[in-house]
Amino acid sequence: MVRIVLASGSPARENLLRQIGLPFKAIPSKIPELRRKPATPEERVQLLALEKAKHVASRIRHGLVIGADTVVAHKEKVIGKPRNLTEARKILKELSGSTHDVITGIAIVDAETSRNSVDYVKTSVKMRRLTKKEIEAYLATGEPLGRAGAYAVQGKGATLIERIEGCYYNVVGLPLPRLADMLKKFGTTLIQ
Repeated sequence: MVRIVLASGSPARENLLRQIGLPFKAIPSKIPELRRKPATPEERVQLLALEKAKHVASRIRHGLVIGADTVVAHKEKVIGKPRNLTEARKILKELSGSTHDVITGIAIVDAETSRNSVDYVKTSVKMRRLTKKEIEAYLATGEPLGRAGAYAVQGKGATLIERIEGCYYNVVGLPLPRLADMLKKFGTTLIQ
């Protein structure tokens, strides 16, 4: 089995890889913001995923490095992770009762050869209309912080979501079916 490295400190991504029984080592990437503004959210997440994977790959000798980046896009605006509860409140109010896209860029870099593959997955998510009381109760859980779109679909945030069209795992932060397809290009399969 090829050594797999996750270029992330995301507990959600780590849990997804554990869920499918993939042995891996997590090495968080600390990359600076992009120097140029990508034209689209899809381009942005792919560039950041690749930069994260390349950064970690440059620090090891062997293995396949997985980089990922997730954003929420709503009304042609990219929504990242809220820095505080005030930002989280604003995001939840904006998404309440509407549909948004969750876009995850995923990149794999072979640390030995620098060969890479990059792709993205987009999932449409409809959030139910939230009352002010529901938003405040959800904020009190602390779950919205550090999450693109200010919610965690795999946690208490599941109660906020009315419908998902596309890959659920993408909304969590790592589209496992696409990852499986990409790893095949490197001669690695997830199911042994």
